[in-house]
Amino acid sequence: MILSSPRDISNYTASGDWGTDTFLDRFRKNVTDKPDITALIDPPNKMDLVGFPEERISYKDLSVRVDALATALIEQYQVKKDDIIVVQLPNTIELIMTYMAITRAGAIFAPMPVQWRNSELEYIGGLTEARIMITVETFGRFNHIEMIQQSQSKLPQLSHIVTLDKIRDMSHGTANSAALDQIPTDANDVFSLCWSSGTESNPKGCPMSHNNWFVQGAILRNAVIGLSEEQETILCCAPVVNMTGVGIGLVLWLLSGSTLLMHHPLDVAMCLEQIKDERATRTIFVPTVMNMILKHPDVDKFDLSSLKRVMTGSAAPSVWSLEEFKRRWDIDISCGWGQTEGTALMVGVDDIKEMEKRARFYPNYGDKTRDWLISGIDTKIVDLATNDRLTEVGQIGQLAYKGPNVFPGYFKRDDITQESFDDDGYFYTGDLFKIEEEGYISFFDRCKDIIIRGGNNISAQEIENMLQGHEKVLDVAAVGMPDEVLGERTCVFVVPKNPDDMPELKELTDFMKQIGTAVYKLPERIERAEAIPRNPVGKILKPQLRKEIIAIIAAETS
Repeated sequence: MILSSPRDISNYTASGDWGTDTFLDRFRKNVTDKPDITALIDPPNKMDLVGFPEERISYKDLSVRVDALATALIEQYQVKKDDIIVVQLPNTIELIMTYMAITRAGAIFAPMPVQWRNSELEYIGGLTEARIMITVETFGRFNHIEMIQQSQSKLPQLSHIVTLDKIRDMSHGTANSAALDQIPTDANDVFSLCWSSGTESNPKGCPMSHNNWFVQGAILRNAVIGLSEEQETILCCAPVVNMTGVGIGLVLWLLSGSTLLMHHPLDVAMCLEQIKDERATRTIFVPTVMNMILKHPDVDKFDLSSLKRVMTGSAAPSVWSLEEFKRRWDIDISCGWGQTEGTALMVGVDDIKEMEKRARFYPNYGDKTRDWLISGIDTKIVDLATNDRLTEVGQIGQLAYKGPNVFPGYFKRDDITQESFDDDGYFYTGDLFKIEEEGYISFFDRCKDIIIRGGNNISAQEIENMLQGHEKVLDVAAVGMPDEVLGERTCVFVVPKNPDDMPELKELTDFMKQIGTAVYKLPERIERAEAIPRNPVGKILKPQLRKEIIAIIAAETS
């Protein structure tokens, strides 16, 4: 299935950004060059997760099982070229094996987070018209088979439910590799159909081709993770269902021929044990996990000596967390911003040495006065009202992004695609960035996540990052609450580090004043939270918190 426009294929091929290799080619190369190297290692809690013992598998053995599984999918389920198969599995070696087998069979994998339920399944199943769904029988005491059966009346085309135990059995069957070799795969074919992590509406399908992902992988590898030519061990803590997980846990693994450590669900203690026991060299931690590690009571006992580089993303990290990782373990943190749509802004320690800048600044590829390491990408900051290009330092506008890593448009949603791209091919990200000096830009906030207090724009994320450095705060979220005079004021939901020592509002505002924060940015209300609600990829569910504070205020005034 080729969804990229002929114009993009022609232009990016001519520029050298796109080639003819596929990830099947890269996988075969790894199998040839490193047949006996361990390719995948299961999470140590696999038995508790899915009822099967943990495994380690070499590239050679993985290749055999991938071909056997691909053969079985074709022979038993009549999988054809460009079929879309929905996959809902946790991070185990079978997930990666399934992705590769689906690709080997000429089909497309459409992964769903294990937390998604009937609503998401019915929407995605209807949109893709998938005949096959691969899933685990139960996970976290939830019965996925019953869920699918409940939705099948609304999904008449979904005729096959393939369980994890069946996947394992089929992968030990007989392979017809010669027949599989005859299935054509183009570098511009869709490789993955991941889903945007929307918090207020249906998820949107983001098809990414082999070529899209090759470019994205090069940015991750060269600009941020910094993989060496030596054998690396990558710990993947992110669910391999979205840009972060697929990018780190599948694409980088394929590009580098590394050993991949699977991890699921997020468990900081287990994560640290895996790093120590398996001598992991690279990983990605979202800022929340970095803070959990640094604020753990046993932090002084943690052995992270094997890690050479850590990447963070999904939200801007606090400068404090970067400084602490460097001070404690001499680990430099690389920072990334990106979306399931394929956009990416990455900055590593080789790009910016100063941590205060590296925590906030990203390259503005639209500034042609700089010679950027990554070629073929262009950006512009545009005024929210007029879409005019902004150029002055200090101006804030929406980021528009164009490049060979960007998806061709939302799957079967031409209406949204047309609204999201301009005539010049720039994708409008929905995120606000501020123009900085020296050719950089900094993330300001999501277009829908600004708190507007008396005409002043406040970045909720800026407030959150500041308060993450407070000794009594384990986790925090800032939202706007309605105000008759100023329009909005800032409320912070706080998870205390010590359940018996909830910080007071004045402690937080005094802390921010010491940093030198503008008075209008200071939060004016605090609410205790047992946990900050997040979607499957770690983004804070702000609409849920806004509804909560509105309900609290309404109850107080009734």
